[in-house]
Amino acid sequence: MSKSPAHRTPTETAEPAAPTAHVPLTTGALARRLGVSPTTLRSWDRRYGIGPAVRDEGRHRRWSPRDIEVLEEMCRLTASGVPPAEAARAARSSTGGPGPAAEVPARETPRSRAAGALPLGDVRQEARGLARAAVRLDAPAIEELLAAAVEQYGVVAAWQEVMMPTLNAVGRKWASSGDRYVEVEHLLSWHVSTALRRRAPAAPQSATGPVVLACAPGEQHSLPLEALNAALGERGVPTRMFGAAVPGETLVAAVRRLGPSAVFLWAQGRSTADLPLARHVATTRWGVKGARRRPAVVLGGPGWSGAAAREMPWPAALKDAVELLSAAATGS
Repeated sequence: MSKSPAHRTPTETAEPAAPTAHVPLTTGALARRLGVSPTTLRSWDRRYGIGPAVRDEGRHRRWSPRDIEVLEEMCRLTASGVPPAEAARAARSSTGGPGPAAEVPARETPRSRAAGALPLGDVRQEARGLARAAVRLDAPAIEELLAAAVEQYGVVAAWQEVMMPTLNAVGRKWASSGDRYVEVEHLLSWHVSTALRRRAPAAPQSATGPVVLACAPGEQHSLPLEALNAALGERGVPTRMFGAAVPGETLVAAVRRLGPSAVFLWAQGRSTADLPLARHVATTRWGVKGARRRPAVVLGGPGWSGAAAREMPWPAALKDAVELLSAAATGS
């Protein structure tokens, strides 16, 4: 999947900062910057005293650069597994703020600082915020960040540039850390699935038939299929989503009943990529004699290779699959 760089301008330079660099942030703006929910910031302020030093009229919070520095340290420590109360004391101490020092190093080396971070690489800033929220198991923040990404960029870009990089980073961290991050992966996957389903309204039936989306028999990785379903829903393409591990005979029976314009068959691994089934679906016909039709079969996932990829369309990215299936659904 393609990745776009997070275009951020460094705020620290050799010259004195411009006056606009010191404009206090609102709670909502700071929450988006840090990848937490506004509720989390208010909770930290109330429970641990990690709040703005100055409030304007009406007690609205306005966060200064000094306040933000403390919060960034708080986020880093909690993402590394430090309990919030202890992290709050350490954040105040290590950044020169008031409060007792915690029993953790005030400043860590770059190597130890990255210990709790996810290996994201060069990605959008939204992916970094999502990763921090996932490691903290901050469900409200995860939900808000995912909804904002889908609303701002649309399903395809949000999936390829925010969701997928974060999911892949969690998977790599899980693989290298035993089962330490399994709860992070499960929580993030659940909320990604929820965000995608909210973006996938059922479109009305079309003259050419819906697009059938199914995982190959035995295939349990259905999240990419949910992203495709949501992306097609954004375009108003009618779909029938069957999800994980669809038995072959069930899929063929559904194709005969629905008369779909296309069938998209997902296989994450080679062990589940069933080429004979794909061929059978491609030759399944319906309709009256003299006007019988059959579906276009499109393959998805890294499990397909070799003969399957040469026989049938095998789009490399979500955006390519959306274009191909949209064309099939409209008969173009």
